[in-house]
Amino acid sequence: MTVTPQTQQRAVAALKERLPVDRVLTAGPEYTAGTALWNGAVTFRPAILLRCTSTAEVQTGVRTAREFGLPLSVRGGGHDWAGRALSDQGLTLDLTPMSSVHVDVGARRATVAGGARTNHVLAAADPYGMVAATGTVGTVGMAGLTLGGGYGPLGGRFGLAADNLAGAEVVLADGSVVWADAEHEPDLFWALRGGGGNFGVVTSMEIRLHTVPAVVTGMVLYPLRQAPKVFARLGALLADCPDELTVQTGIINGPDGAPMAMLWPTWSGEPAVGTDPSGPVQRLTRLGTPAVAEFETGSFATAIAARDTMFPNGRHVSLRTRSLPRHTPEVVDALVQGAKTMTSPLSAFSVHHFHGAAARVPWEETAFALRKPHMMAEVLAVWTPETDGGRHTAWADAASAALEPHAFAGGYANLLGPDATDQIPHVFGGNTARLLAVKDTVDPDGVFRGIPLPMAEPRALSHR
Repeated sequence: MTVTPQTQQRAVAALKERLPVDRVLTAGPEYTAGTALWNGAVTFRPAILLRCTSTAEVQTGVRTAREFGLPLSVRGGGHDWAGRALSDQGLTLDLTPMSSVHVDVGARRATVAGGARTNHVLAAADPYGMVAATGTVGTVGMAGLTLGGGYGPLGGRFGLAADNLAGAEVVLADGSVVWADAEHEPDLFWALRGGGGNFGVVTSMEIRLHTVPAVVTGMVLYPLRQAPKVFARLGALLADCPDELTVQTGIINGPDGAPMAMLWPTWSGEPAVGTDPSGPVQRLTRLGTPAVAEFETGSFATAIAARDTMFPNGRHVSLRTRSLPRHTPEVVDALVQGAKTMTSPLSAFSVHHFHGAAARVPWEETAFALRKPHMMAEVLAVWTPETDGGRHTAWADAASAALEPHAFAGGYANLLGPDATDQIPHVFGGNTARLLAVKDTVDPDGVFRGIPLPMAEPRALSHR
């Protein structure tokens, strides 16, 4: 979509008439800060950044974008690696000022504003000994994570972030506001749980909280040469894994710069079981001869916040994702070979564990369709801005291609880029037709473009 500078200027003037002028940014330090994303490689720049402080201001932004034909996007946490938070030369609704979290202790619920990040939610719940089902990094926007699914360290016990969504306030494409939950706008509520930000602007969510005063978490690193043995033994352990244990795995560069097999467990049950030498967490240290084995007991909020330093803003990122049945010998070989050919010491494989409560939700109950136990693999090419990204992106492509023969069709939509044309048609499986029908009902003109949506029913539904 091409929008003339004159149209952009008229839209700016209209917004400044309708809203406080300091909300409407086209340049300057606040504009620069509001358009800085986690992935520093993104070069999109909106013509207008609208810093929203209320639902009414979001409504004005949506209506103004429609009036002047401006492309529209929503910026929450800004962690989408493909840069979809920013509408190039269009209007971006910046929700970061809307970051409040209110905890209802008795109901075990939290009301979360659309711009709140994971750290905001966990910090609000922590004083009451409660947690939310979140992702693995605290700076990620809670709404974007939840709408796309939301794998995380508590998934085995409490399900995806999307499974814990109880309701949402949504600004639709015509600027109207609706509340969606199981009784009100049920089709929209169904679509919001896994279909991404394709249906409106979520300005507020109600999410379920859970009582977990402390978790046991840590990291175990094994030399890469031990990876086949370690992951084979891990597979046997995970086959009988309790819901309280979720084990993120992968390959990262260790303290000496060499690639190492990583186990990153989180135990959300009784801490005494998590620290028991014969318990399921400590068994992870006996799958081989570890180079590092460190655990600690503490609040989930503190554990998640501590991970943020591993994923700072500004590095350049190109990401691929595959959904894998398990750590088969072929999958492990592909990971090991990929590790040996990494082009950057910052790159990694991160493999998320999907089991337990998340896998017991019927596939048709939410838009998120892949409910079989599986591993969601991230192929993370990461480099510093001063280096040429071409070879790092090529590594990610090759590593993803090596995993493809062993993967389910589709993939995790929250992480798929727009060029993943072989995967996008299969992401939602048997839910595709219903999801597209909801899209046609609430946003027939395609105003909102979040994570990729397929265009038609997929030919093969291999992950139903």
